[in-house]
Amino acid sequence: MASLAHFRWTSAARSDPGWVREINEDACLDQPQGGLWAVADGMGGHSLGDLASRLVVDALSRLPHADTLPELTANGHDRLQAVNGQLRAEAALRHVQVIGSTVAALFACDRQCGYLWAGDSRIYLYRNGHLIQLTRDHSQVEELKSLGALSPEEAIHHPARNLITRAVGAADTLEIDEGKLEVNDGDLFLLCSDGLSNEVSEEEICAALAAGDCRQAAESLVDRALKHGGRDNISVVVVRADDVQGIDQTIVNPVFL
Repeated sequence: MASLAHFRWTSAARSDPGWVREINEDACLDQPQGGLWAVADGMGGHSLGDLASRLVVDALSRLPHADTLPELTANGHDRLQAVNGQLRAEAALRHVQVIGSTVAALFACDRQCGYLWAGDSRIYLYRNGHLIQLTRDHSQVEELKSLGALSPEEAIHHPARNLITRAVGAADTLEIDEGKLEVNDGDLFLLCSDGLSNEVSEEEICAALAAGDCRQAAESLVDRALKHGGRDNISVVVVRADDVQGIDQTIVNPVFL
């Protein structure tokens, strides 16, 4: 557990299998008392994706005490690398190609947040009425977009939009991206699996987050994804930061450290 003295953190999580999938292979971590949140989207079929996402979330839920954000983030790295090894060994034991999971994890410490991710589960920041995607999908479609070979509009319906290029358990060496930023009073963070981001527009996400109520936003977002088809498992975690010390250090645009 890290120092959370500057902010009161509240959060809510909801996960739904959707209308098509029989098994929910997503998993969520919602620990506001420890400043830990995560979404994991498993893959592998025959319940193996469920195993992978649970291992990811369980490992992050047991992070050791850390006094600083770099230490907390490093602990998260270490735990995910360990799970990567577990999943590679499990896949070999079961004679399957991959048992894996995406991960998007958020850590709070004092006036900062750090985040880690691999795959296409996302983390958004909602600040002053604006939605900012903090993570960049590790996917074939995102790579095509970055090369200018695909427009954002074309990417929405591209047949390869669900093909990811990184995941916990997908390769012997796990590559994890990370970032950190200063937190503002009233900041909202959304962690979600692609079952949400593929079904719900950014305008709809903004509308759900605008009231600032974590539970209401989580319920509304999943309901919207189900209304739009619910073709995949849907998981969301909504997190809010409130400055309990009343220090006015408002940062209009995120300061990425």
